[in-house]
Amino acid sequence: MERAAGEGRPLLPAAGRGGSAGLSSAGAVFIMLKSALGAGLLSFPWAFSRAGGAAPALLVEMGSLVFLVSGLAVLGYAAALSAQPTYQGVVRAVCGAAVGKLCEVCFLLNLFMISVALLRVVGDQLEKLCDSLYPNGTLSGAPPLPPWYADQRFTLSALCILVIFPLSVPREIGFQKYSSILGTLAACYLTLVIVLKYHLQAESLGSPEPPQPSRASSWASVFSVIPTICFGFQCHEACVAIYSSMRNQSFSHWVAVSVLSMLICLLIYSLTAGLYGYMTFGEAVASDVLMSYPGNDPVVIVARLLFGISVVTIYPIVVLLGRSVVRDMWVTPKCGAVAVPEAHEQRSRVALTVAWMATTLVIALFVPDIGKVIELIGGISAFFIFIFPGLCLVCMTGTRNIGPRKKAALIAWGVLSVLGGAFVCGQSAALAVLGLLR
Repeated sequence: MERAAGEGRPLLPAAGRGGSAGLSSAGAVFIMLKSALGAGLLSFPWAFSRAGGAAPALLVEMGSLVFLVSGLAVLGYAAALSAQPTYQGVVRAVCGAAVGKLCEVCFLLNLFMISVALLRVVGDQLEKLCDSLYPNGTLSGAPPLPPWYADQRFTLSALCILVIFPLSVPREIGFQKYSSILGTLAACYLTLVIVLKYHLQAESLGSPEPPQPSRASSWASVFSVIPTICFGFQCHEACVAIYSSMRNQSFSHWVAVSVLSMLICLLIYSLTAGLYGYMTFGEAVASDVLMSYPGNDPVVIVARLLFGISVVTIYPIVVLLGRSVVRDMWVTPKCGAVAVPEAHEQRSRVALTVAWMATTLVIALFVPDIGKVIELIGGISAFFIFIFPGLCLVCMTGTRNIGPRKKAALIAWGVLSVLGGAFVCGQSAALAVLGLLR
């Protein structure tokens, strides 16, 4: 993840001089996977259904993969030129202060919406876990009213107050290195469960035959999955910090790390979770695929618990990053380099954490499903995947002494990336607004 500016220390170790320290290639790939694999894994079967089938969804993913790898390569090159350790620092150094300020605003908004999505995922799993404890049915056939303490609004609020808030308040989060292991384990376990459930599905899950789309694919339905792809593959915000921490920072080596990371993500997201989840439930798949499985299945309950615990440990890291951006945007410009008293820093940290958690919790409780949140996050992610890398490429190319044909091709690709990002962002915002108005 990015450096926790204003919070004291980097979240990743800096590479030492002479290449004696820093991340290895395997470590860089692992952290890239940890940054990408997460709640987006739950929504890929729904994205396949929305696209009208597996074939059009896979084609869109393969096309998006070109821009994903291109953006990572450009950001690594820009980080080497600017010697900045953070995404927003690179954009500010390469594109200017105005674009850097826009990047900070987008980064803050993206972190905020990711927090909402994480709480929404936890709420979904809590709801299913409570359903397994209090089955929806009686001998008389009338559904019983669940007790007040099994209501999702109470359970999620209590979890935030008793567990997530104490983990989010500290200035430094020492357990963050363990969350990457847990998150990757949860993603791999969920993928294995989805594949096995397709081949060994119970009678209640229906026929194992491949589903037939209920509607013909259209361009609108195919392109509507791009926000989900952006949300699932987004690791660009963390890639600058990862590159700055690598032992081998050659451009060709960084490109190899980026390609390998994206291919592994593609394999997990598409060829396993997305494809098999869609073939299991077809058009009936929920936007959170775990919500489509029975609440009393022990194997799925373990997946819910793993994913829930993983999200609970990731949320404090997102809050930490959000606080750092708020301090960079508002506190640091006003106070400059003046030392802030410890008591004042602690009060402001607690106040920011309370405001952040309360706002994201309220939104998560009233959002109907995670699909609406992902549409918004996918649009914001387009800035980090398409728009800012495209702007960096145009700005860097304009100052480099290269041949006219190569310069024209690079500028054209940068402009195409910016236009593609603007399209994804506009489409995502329109889909989110239409979905909320329905």
